Amino acid sequence: MRGWVDIAYLAKPKNLNGGLVARGAAGLPLVLREGLALAVVPPQTDAPRTLTVTRVEERTEAEALVFFREVPDLSTAERLGGCRLLAREDAVDLSVLEEAAGLPDWEGWRLLDADGTEVGEVAAIDERASQPLITVRRPNGEAALIPLAEELLEEVDEEARLIRMHIPAGLLDL
Repeated sequence: MRGWVDIAYLAKPKNLNGGLVARGAAGLPLVLREGLALAVVPPQTDAPRTLTVTRVEERTEAEALVFFREVPDLSTAERLGGCRLLAREDAVDLSVLEEAAGLPDWEGWRLLDADGTEVGEVAAIDERASQPLITVRRPNGEAALIPLAEELLEEVDEEARLIRMHIPAGLLDL
């Protein structure tokens, strides 16, 4: 789901007024705020598919009691327990998530395939719902998206600002 980022998990309903305990996704800080519009995944039968935050009572950096306009009571909250919350990328401060996730700052670095072939220059590293992606400006001017997966990394040379990765066959042709 391009354009969306997984930001939270609804752990459990907490009170009769529809409050839910929310935790930051994958150990990330909680970035829920009043007015934030969210998508619920997976969608639940007889429950809202989109939510708007009305109040956040922070418990820790990664957990809060959260209330939503569309969740008026405990029975609605119970149907949403266990769901994930996605926000539009342009609606949250991704730098907070990237910093917490420890995403590398490789913008401007050269990216080579494991065999030494020039792939391009890193334009950005984006956190996505499934995994981070490296956006690379190819020598021909086109952009390519490459998964930032530990098993693909061959070498990171900070001094030379160079990344060597095993690029799966056909990935750059997509």
